[in-house]
Order: sequence, then structure tokens, then C-alpha cells
Amino acid sequence: MSNAILKASEENSILWKKILGEIQTDISKGTYITLFKSTALLSLERGIASIAVPSTMIIDLLQKRFYEKIKKILDKYTGIDTKIVFVPKAISKTPSGKKESAPLFEQAESEEKKIIKTPRVPRVRPDYTFQTLAVSSSNQLAYVSATTVAKKIGHSYNPLFIYGPVGVGKTHLMQAIANEVYKNDPDKKIIYTTSEEFTNEVVEAIRSNDTARMKKKFRNIDLLIVDDVQFFAGKERVQEELFHTFNSLVDGGSQIVLSSDRPPSDIKKLEKRLSSRFAGGLTVDIGEADFELRTAILLIKAKKHNITLSIEAAKKIAEKAHDSRELEGLLIKAITVSKANGSEISAEQIDKTLNGMLAEERRFFRPDDVIKNICSFYNIKPTLIKGPKRDAHLVKARQIIMFVLKKDLSLSYAEIGNILGGRDHTTIMHGVEKIEGLLPNKIFSEEILGIKSLLKNS
Repeated sequence: MSNAILKASEENSILWKKILGEIQTDISKGTYITLFKSTALLSLERGIASIAVPSTMIIDLLQKRFYEKIKKILDKYTGIDTKIVFVPKAISKTPSGKKESAPLFEQAESEEKKIIKTPRVPRVRPDYTFQTLAVSSSNQLAYVSATTVAKKIGHSYNPLFIYGPVGVGKTHLMQAIANEVYKNDPDKKIIYTTSEEFTNEVVEAIRSNDTARMKKKFRNIDLLIVDDVQFFAGKERVQEELFHTFNSLVDGGSQIVLSSDRPPSDIKKLEKRLSSRFAGGLTVDIGEADFELRTAILLIKAKKHNITLSIEAAKKIAEKAHDSRELEGLLIKAITVSKANGSEISAEQIDKTLNGMLAEERRFFRPDDVIKNICSFYNIKPTLIKGPKRDAHLVKARQIIMFVLKKDLSLSYAEIGNILGGRDHTTIMHGVEKIEGLLPNKIFSEEILGIKSLLKNS
């Protein structure tokens, strides 16, 4: 560790002791020991104070009860308008006796291992827990609501309806509920499913004339979690089955958790009675991750890949991506380049690598070029792409354009919507998701590769 880094660490430690000293005089001893004693100031750069906290539960309490108090004292000592970000991080002691930040989520990792070693909820990732979720202002309410539901299912918010754009952590949060409920009571009957899988269950039940089996499966459980319910739109028979399942579970005291890319009232072709049920509990949204949250997410993902990533390097990546999926993609690229060159993942290396890759990827791509070449590939007039027609071949080409503009040019959903004739951002989200879902198909993926090759050579 360089002298400059050591000096900054010592200065942060001294400053934090002063801040804790003032806080300690204004709160009870029990509150101080519980919430503040095991915290540390990790960094103070560009007006952002990163504070290490032992658990996300303590983050929740600090964020709600003491954020303004901490900020006021911090601003007094620094003389600037600071912004605070709480990072879940274990605090340990070095052999010399000095407190030092331990590897990110050391405590959480041991909990994950316990989950992995024991039977788990089918289709639920054991690493998707509350302890491995980065919490910031954009997802604070959703996080608190989810932890409340997990503590006592069927008694707080029923249903809990979580909505937000792609890549903001809806699935992580819902699966964390499942893992927490299972950890507290392995005898609880839990089902996590996607809208597509539930639809397939209904179709198969009708085909085999065995709806009784499906009813037995879904109506005799303690917790039902359904992801991406916006795709139930227009599927009348499926909606009817879900409506009756919903009523049966709620009447029996079971918990339901749902997710969507939009609130219930904005899901078109959804029966009013079902929309009313969806909105009958608590509806919370998760906004796109801000810079601080993206940075925290990267630190978590780096830990998952057993990579040591400095906060400065994480910030460099966070500046280039906008959601958790893009973040992980850029992180993996940086890791790959680093290993190939035999170099460390420093902020400078990240900057150089990502700028080079993004420049190479975008050198061939402009929105007009994308539309022109994809329309040429499918023999479609570009004017039709921006128009209202929804013929199957037009929808396919239009959604591929959405996908390329999002994934290769990193345009926002709103920007893509404006480019394609003023379409709503939720329409763009659906289009991108649709193409992502088709990529595992070998023939379709080769088609996409052909399109990208055409774009690069145009």
C-alpha cells in the first residue's frame, strides 16, 4: 500500500473518530454501540463520503434516523456539502491492532455458504440475499418493504408489488425474500416463478386436462413470488387462473410478491379485477441506480469474482454503465483484459481499457446507421420502423434496433424511444428484454451476429 493511501486512510480514521465523538454525546450508549461503534470512514473523495457499516440492517437504520445528523457534522469538519453512501462491509482488526476494512461482505459470504450447503428454494440463487444487496436512495423503500415482508409473511404488505426498469435489482430483492424466509423456516412452502413459466403451467394444465394438479401446486404454499407480471397482459385464461390463485392464497394468509417493469395501472390488457388485486397491498418502485449505488454494486460483484477492486477503479466503471447488468459486463471485460496483460485492475487501467473498448464498439455505430442497416437486412423501409404499424416483421426489426441501440450504444430507454418515433420507455424495455430472451436460440443469435457484422462493415 502506498504512503499516499496510508496517509489518506489515517486522515479518514482521525476525522471519523472526531465525528463519532460528537455523535456519542448526543445519543444513548446502547444506540451508539449498536449503530455506530463498528463503522468506519472508507473514503472522502469528490464530496462523497463512503462509510463502512457491518450490515444492511444497520444501514437501513442509519439512513432513516441519522443521515442528516452525520452529514451536518461531516460538513462542519470538511467545509463542503457532502453526500454519504453507506457500504455494507465487515470491520476487522489487523495483527498490529489497527482497525482495517475487511474484504467486502466477508460476513455475508459466510452466510451465503451456509445457504449453499443446505437445500434451497428451487430456481432461487443462494447468493441473492439481503446481505449482498447494495442499498441506496433509489431502492431504499423497496429494500425496507422486502425485509419487512420476509420477517412475517402474510402480515405486512400483501401483495408486495415491486416495479422498475431492467437491471435495477428487482429479481435480487424478491429472491432475497425467498432465501430469508427459507433460512428462518425451512418448512415454509415457497415458489418462485416467472410469468412465462406460470403461463406454461396453465397451458400444460389445459392441454392435459389436469387443472387440479396445478391448483394443488400453487394454492397450497406459504409464499408465491412471480417475476415480470407485465407479460400476463392479454392472456385471459392465464389471468383468470392467477386471479383465483391470488384470492386463494391471500384468503389463506399466504404471502404474494410480484414484480413488473411498470406499476399495475400501466399494464395494458390486464383485467381490472387483477390490476386491483396487484395494487391492493404495497406498490414500491426501484429507480435506476445512481452513481454511488453503481459503485457499491461493482464492489459486490468484484468480491463475487474474487477480484480486489479499489473504490477508484469501481468509480471508473460506474461512470460507463447505467444498470447492474451493464456493470457486470464491463467488469468482466476489465478482468479479462487485466488477466491477459498480467496487470492489476487499477483506475488508470480501467480508464484506458474501457475507453478503448467503448470507442472500438461505437466507432461503427450511430443511431441512423443502426436503423438504416437493420432495415436493409430485413428489407424494410426505415420510415415504417418509426411508425405505428405492428406487423410481426416490423415489430421484430424494431425490437432488434432497440436492443442494438441499448446494448451497443448504451443509449437510455428515453433516448431510444425518441429516436423511434416517441415511443414510451416501457415499450423500449420490453423490446430489449424480448430480444435478450431470444439470444439463447442459436439461429437467432447468428442472425444478430450477422446484423452486427453488417453494421461494422457498412
